[in-house]
Amino acid sequence: MGLIKNIKKNWKKYLPILGIILFIYLLIRLGIGNVLKEIAKANPFFLLLSLDFMVLYLFFQTLKWFVIAKKQKINVPFMEAFRINLMSNFYGLVTPSKIGVITRVEYLKKYTKNLGKGTSNFVLDKVMDTSFIFIAAIVFSFIFQNKFSFDLRIYLIVLFLFFLLVFLVFHKKERTRFILRFFYKRLIPKKMKEDTKITFDSFYEDLPKKRYFPFFFLVNSLAWITTYISTYFIALSIGINLPLYYFLAILSIGTIVSLIPITINGLGTREFTLISLFGIFGIEATKVFSMSVISILVSGVIPALISFFFLFRRKEK
Repeated sequence: MGLIKNIKKNWKKYLPILGIILFIYLLIRLGIGNVLKEIAKANPFFLLLSLDFMVLYLFFQTLKWFVIAKKQKINVPFMEAFRINLMSNFYGLVTPSKIGVITRVEYLKKYTKNLGKGTSNFVLDKVMDTSFIFIAAIVFSFIFQNKFSFDLRIYLIVLFLFFLLVFLVFHKKERTRFILRFFYKRLIPKKMKEDTKITFDSFYEDLPKKRYFPFFFLVNSLAWITTYISTYFIALSIGINLPLYYFLAILSIGTIVSLIPITINGLGTREFTLISLFGIFGIEATKVFSMSVISILVSGVIPALISFFFLFRRKEK
């Protein structure tokens, strides 16, 4: 009884573990040997192409928030931005919903003097990310027509419109100040009020005009398309032969699920979602799981190892 009470009390702490448990369950259920066989049979030519696109993805991933930073008058050199991007990805790999990438805000403090501008840069970047994921899922969800007993597109559109509404409300400084006034007066300690006000004001300082958003979205789209193409080549390497637009639909929905902050980097929930969606088109679960494992190595582990090198060098200095 004591264990059950402890779990009920601290259930939020155990959520990331559930994703790991689900991942291990799928691995055991499919057979570790079977998964390793699929990985061992992967075509090295397609894997090299996947790595090439992953390098391209890291470039566009940096560029997408770098151009936002420039409009915010954050004068960070591109190569430094690239290093910061790699290092924040390292933390994103081991945190729920990749929330660890917010460490980029701390790295940018050198160029912003406080956390406000860096935080708004991060938020705008994530808004662009989420917008692309939803738009891609909505546009390409026609492949699921007549596959479900419900209209998936309607649910996606409703969620996306709600997301946009929240963003538009908080995009204006005056509206945000009005909404957060109660929390500022009642919950912020007196000794922290001045720092909080400075951070809040700097958050909205030099915020890019909406007319720049289409350009931000375009650069952001290039980043997501390159990472999805990288996964597409991984899929080809193990014999998953579906049109690219199928991947744009399935992977974007899988990404939406992985954004739910209940597991480390979407581990487990992403694999379960991908197996379910690819299974609709007759793709074996073992192949899908193997694709996901290789994708984690290519898009997560390898960049994390490189970023660990940068982190180690910084600590030495």
